[in-house]
Amino acid sequence: MVRILYLMLLLIPCSLEIMAQEEPLIKEQMITVKKISFPCLLPPMILVQKMMDSMAVPYHKIDQQNWDEYPYAPLVSFRIAYSKDEIFLQYIVRERYIRALYTVDEGSAPYKDSCVEFFIIPSDDSIYYNLELNCIGVGTFAYGAQRRERTRFDKSVTSKIRRVSTLGSEGFETKEGDFNWSITIAIPVELLYSGKKESLAGRELKANFYKCGDELPQKHYLSWSPIGTEKPDFHSPEFFGTLLFER
Repeated sequence: MVRILYLMLLLIPCSLEIMAQEEPLIKEQMITVKKISFPCLLPPMILVQKMMDSMAVPYHKIDQQNWDEYPYAPLVSFRIAYSKDEIFLQYIVRERYIRALYTVDEGSAPYKDSCVEFFIIPSDDSIYYNLELNCIGVGTFAYGAQRRERTRFDKSVTSKIRRVSTLGSEGFETKEGDFNWSITIAIPVELLYSGKKESLAGRELKANFYKCGDELPQKHYLSWSPIGTEKPDFHSPEFFGTLLFER
């Protein structure tokens, strides 16, 4: 009997070690997205901001430094809300360098500038949408199942995504200093559902939020939900967090 108890005691540390190894290395993030209503179809962006303030829509940090070779981390936060017609995003950024070389959506590569991004899977399939905007609100909107299988929307679609930046809309070369800027965005829900009117109420969707600047003097790749890839790769839906849209 004593011998059996001794063997059991020896096995306990091994069992605990196996359980620890089976635990996920990355904890998934989750946000409950508040629903807000407006008296008009396309509320002015200043009204969107004020409504988010009055509803105490919380900010969340984009502070996950997933790759050691890119240690620079600007201060970035965002908040998200929605109405029956649009998803509203607001990013607030403080960083050392800003750049906005791209001034029109067509042909732009906003990730090379000072850029914020929003990726989301709106349905049960593997299709995800990516919205990437530089610090003056110019950028790309695309969808597909993989990084290299993207369909990029043209101006007829991107023009429906409303955005306003505190840096204005004029392009500029790289600037160095201590810059604080914000951008507010309104994405029509129907753009995520092939033009169909869909309700987000009660849905759980996978998404992630990013900040980058591929051609800034201090490259950086930050995310809201942590990413477990070896090299920087925002096109990693397996690491998206969860958005729970309030009813």
